[in-house]
Amino acid sequence: MVAIKAAAVDAFLSRPDPKAACILVYGPDVGLVHERARHLATAGLSNPDDPFALVRLDGDVIAGDPGRLVDEATTSALFGGERSVWIRLGSRSIAPAIEALLSGPAPTARVVVEAGDLKKTAPVRAICERNPRAAALPCYADSDAAIGRLIDDEISKANLTISPDARRHLVELLGADRIGSRSEIEKLCLYALDRGRIEVADIDLMIADSGASAMDEAVDAAFAGDVAGLEQILLSLSGSGIPVQAVLGSSLRHGQQLHKARLTVERGTPAHAVIESDWRRLHFSRKAKVERALSAWPSEKLETALVRLSDAVLESRRAGAFGDTVAARVLASIAAEAKPRGRTSR
Repeated sequence: MVAIKAAAVDAFLSRPDPKAACILVYGPDVGLVHERARHLATAGLSNPDDPFALVRLDGDVIAGDPGRLVDEATTSALFGGERSVWIRLGSRSIAPAIEALLSGPAPTARVVVEAGDLKKTAPVRAICERNPRAAALPCYADSDAAIGRLIDDEISKANLTISPDARRHLVELLGADRIGSRSEIEKLCLYALDRGRIEVADIDLMIADSGASAMDEAVDAAFAGDVAGLEQILLSLSGSGIPVQAVLGSSLRHGQQLHKARLTVERGTPAHAVIESDWRRLHFSRKAKVERALSAWPSEKLETALVRLSDAVLESRRAGAFGDTVAARVLASIAAEAKPRGRTSR
């Protein structure tokens, strides 16, 4: 099977090769990686919430016990049916475990490995690209056509329509990452739910950069660890009729931008220089807060937070009337994780 070209990934996702015992999903777009890994890991399962059908494993745990992957992948479901093993790659190599899996008997479960942006020489990527029993799927930023399909899918699911001008405007604003794009569309749909149709003015109000808005303040408070400030801002937003779920979506978009900027910082570029060159739309009043967040959040920690926020978007949607409660809880947990130790937020 070896490497899958970026243009062929969607076709593979619609009909995964049954000979691919291990599927690696990797790339710089953390949101798209997570979304595609989840799709592959849950496809064909009668109940994805069943821990016996879908086994989630941490990569570092597998690195410490390579034999466990083969054991999990060759175990039959207790009551029959399909099984999947979903691994999130950590800081330690799981190459020996993947080698053992691919050199042994055909597993009874599909193994999906979710990873970040891997170099071509990374051991796990190299193994999956050259072994005929594996597949490696790259995930890069969406094209305009892919963004358009995402817009159409989300608006259709919300039973809304969008004017042609508004759709073109929305495509121009989105695309930095899949998590951010989807969350911004969901925020827009929540706002327009009672009217049934999305116009350009709605997009300018909810998505176009609005400077130091209350929603921006909530996002900055969460990533800066200002627990008390976040609570007050969310109360104010809720009183103004803005759903907290919308803040959850904005946080996903902001967190993805932070992650990309943080990767550049970790390669040696000063935070203030990254903000000036790569974050030009950022309002001047937010730059100091974003720079502090870049210092507080390592890239690996941000990846975990993004996955948590992505899952929370789905959970809040399913929660109905309690969606805002779910969103507020997750945002508070992000703020608590970012809160400077030994200091009290004010």
